[in-house]
Amino acid sequence: MNSFLIGLNEIILNLKFHIWELIYYICMRVIAKKTLKEYFEKNAESKQPLLIWFKEVNSGKWRNHNEMKETFSSLSILPNERIVFNIKGNKYRIVVKVNFDYQIIWIRFVGTHAEYDKIDATKI
Repeated sequence: MNSFLIGLNEIILNLKFHIWELIYYICMRVIAKKTLKEYFEKNAESKQPLLIWFKEVNSGKWRNHNEMKETFSSLSILPNERIVFNIKGNKYRIVVKVNFDYQIIWIRFVGTHAEYDKIDATKI
């Protein structure tokens, strides 16, 4: 019976490893595109740069901040798993919270540089 349980435990551990491998190969999932849409509906000139950012992030696969910084050299890494993206020559900023293990990005803020200066990006 012990050898059966040991074998079963090895199978479970092996499956967990493969599940994490599969998660890595899934592209980033951005939550919530609605936040971007609400912003660019009020600020029409932001639409194209925000959609370009969305498309690039939504198709990306990164394991950590450093890999993401290779794609977006101007991003800033903040405490509390926050990242700030500079959009359209720093005219707009997007603050996100990232979970690299699950390949999820939560949009926490979209706005102009001036609007960004009024918030605490580490807490939103």
